[in-house]
Amino acid sequence: MSLPDRIDVVFCDVGGPIYPDDNFTSAVLAGLDDLQAERGLGPVDRAAFEQIYDDVRATQAGGLRRTLARELLGDESLRHDLHERTGRHWTHPAGSAYPDALELFRTLHGHVLLGIVANQEAATIEALQRDGFADYIDIWGISALVGHEKPSREFFEWALDQAGTDAAHAVHIGNRLDTDVRPAKALGMGTVWVTRGEAPPQPTADQLGEADLSVPDLTTVAAALLPHARTRG
Repeated sequence: MSLPDRIDVVFCDVGGPIYPDDNFTSAVLAGLDDLQAERGLGPVDRAAFEQIYDDVRATQAGGLRRTLARELLGDESLRHDLHERTGRHWTHPAGSAYPDALELFRTLHGHVLLGIVANQEAATIEALQRDGFADYIDIWGISALVGHEKPSREFFEWALDQAGTDAAHAVHIGNRLDTDVRPAKALGMGTVWVTRGEAPPQPTADQLGEADLSVPDLTTVAAALLPHARTRG
């Protein structure tokens, strides 16, 4: 596996690469507790939550909210309610962005198009604007606004259409195999797997080999991509 010979656009997920996934898990826990309270029940068991979260991270398969609804709320159909309650609490506080994410966007800006492709709420745009990313983002692929969610093929195709290029000249950066690396790779895109957040704490050799580039953080990504970039003029 190798990165594209020519890169026109680089897409990036938000949770994991740009902001810690702790922002998301805190919101999911609050959403679970809201649903429990509405049924006259106490907060969900934190140890059980952590076990489910760790299992989903390790396997890189299965929707977290679907599994939590089934295992902790006793009804998988409540995943839709959990999605809505999570959105009420899901924010990215000021100062929580990874410094290496902003540096990556600054370094790549002017050499390739830069886009967001993420399952996020609309308020994420305000967070990215506040934290200095907006000047570098050309394509705003936020699921709540676009109407598609990863890992759907339609979401990635929408992003490629916005960029005016094809999959062979695009790279996607994400921290999940099931919703980032595998669907992007299936379309023929280059892939970068960032093994933090919802990535497994100890990825296997097979997992590490699925992406064109697997990295623990974003500090070396620009150096790997720039030799392939079609500098914008």
